[in-house]
Amino acid sequence: MERTIDPGTLPYRPCVGIVLINREGLIFAGQRIDSPVPAWQMPQGGIDEGEKPREAALRELWEETGIPAERVEFVAKAPDWVTYDLPPELLGRVWGGKYRGQRQKWFLYRYLGTDDEVGIGTDHAEFSCWRWIGAEEMVAAIVPFKRAVYEEVVATFRPHLA
Repeated sequence: MERTIDPGTLPYRPCVGIVLINREGLIFAGQRIDSPVPAWQMPQGGIDEGEKPREAALRELWEETGIPAERVEFVAKAPDWVTYDLPPELLGRVWGGKYRGQRQKWFLYRYLGTDDEVGIGTDHAEFSCWRWIGAEEMVAAIVPFKRAVYEEVVATFRPHLA
């Protein structure tokens, strides 16, 4: 018999998210490598012990896209942290069952390189393929339990997006 987990007893996992835009203001979207169905998202990941959020953002960007810090330009940081809760079917199954969801700080970076410099086949590969898409398409493409986060992030960075 499975035990019931009370999400209220679990903390949020501290994370960062990266809105990476190209020169046209389109957003980098990656198809999750671990999903058999369409599950497009922006680069994101955990903040390591002792790491500052902006450092984590650049590390995650490198790990997930192969794009080094010198190929991006910092544009903006979201003023607030945003959270999402895992749906019941994932609670207790991801991140070792230690978290109820994520608490994220989002950053906006402009990509200065060319498409052929993007390398998603990294040691920490998260994406099976990628593309540039508009803000509304990005919001529509994210899994439903993260949609409110993406809506808030897109609204925050709207002046910079296509």
